[in-house]
Amino acid sequence: MNRLPNLDPLRFFLAFLVMLFHIPQLCRNQGLPYVIDAPIFNRGTEAVYMFFVLSGFLIIRLIYRKKQRDSFSIRKFYMRRILRIFPLYYLVVTFGFIFYWIILPILEIPYENNYNLSEGIALTVFFLPNIFAKLYQPGGILEILWSLGIEEQFYLIIAPLLYIVRKHKIVLVLALLSIGYFIVFHLDVFEDLRRFKFVYFLLFAGGLVALLEERKQLEILKQQVLFPVLIVVTILVYFFTDYLRFDTLWITNLITAVLFSLFIHTIAFNHSGRIISNRVLNYFGQISYGIYMYHVIALNLVVFIMLKLQDQEIFNAEMMLVLIYIFTFAITICFAHISYKYFETYFLKLKSKFR
Repeated sequence: MNRLPNLDPLRFFLAFLVMLFHIPQLCRNQGLPYVIDAPIFNRGTEAVYMFFVLSGFLIIRLIYRKKQRDSFSIRKFYMRRILRIFPLYYLVVTFGFIFYWIILPILEIPYENNYNLSEGIALTVFFLPNIFAKLYQPGGILEILWSLGIEEQFYLIIAPLLYIVRKHKIVLVLALLSIGYFIVFHLDVFEDLRRFKFVYFLLFAGGLVALLEERKQLEILKQQVLFPVLIVVTILVYFFTDYLRFDTLWITNLITAVLFSLFIHTIAFNHSGRIISNRVLNYFGQISYGIYMYHVIALNLVVFIMLKLQDQEIFNAEMMLVLIYIFTFAITICFAHISYKYFETYFLKLKSKFR
């Protein structure tokens, strides 16, 4: 199946936004220079939310297309997801616990682990890192895994559901599910859904738009250039300003779900050529999973070095700030590249057995 254009570069940009979000947080906590005033430095969670919409868009589209050919296999679906997600996930999980429980004490760096180790391992191993992160705040390397938990939980829900639903009713069922879950999510009685970020409605929304495209029901968006331009401009306003942030949560989430879904549809289907594609960006997009998973590790390393340099008073605050960003980005890319080439690719090649 051909890859949709522009989505790999989008993955990289989203991972980069998450990095921009986390760098000033750790720098502020450790007394290093940081910049956090501009809205773009505070859009890490929203970038992850777009990852969710993109995942729903692609996964539900994939299942739907296979259902139309009567070739959808739950076993093969899960094996492909396992080969893509598990190796790097469990590698980082293992390193995270070693880092906070062994490495930091050896380096005599104070850090309080306020949870039982066996409970922490159980929650991360069995796809509940979002609950683990919210309950205990176990440290950035482990906390960022919350989003992988949402992804895995979504896979456990969506594959059996769409397997049993008749193919001509998938769109209706998904629409009802999207609307119903969105309403339930924002009811006060289900506060834990929000607390632990069970934002499945974002994945459902992305999948619903993908299915509408498959059924040729979004052609109106392609008939005039005004629609894609308006959607792209609105996305820029969303990430670079606060104009689309509201005190009422359901309004903000509704705008997020609809806007992100239409944006992904626009750059994947409603465009003239590969508008944001080139070899470098495409490759960075291919290793974006590693960029996301390794960037906090790289950031901790950079901050540790910068704290030592700060004591020597070698650089002023502005130069140190620039170096933090440059080194964090460079080291993250190196980690992700090495991981992709020498670790992840071994498992990715096995996916061809389950097509």
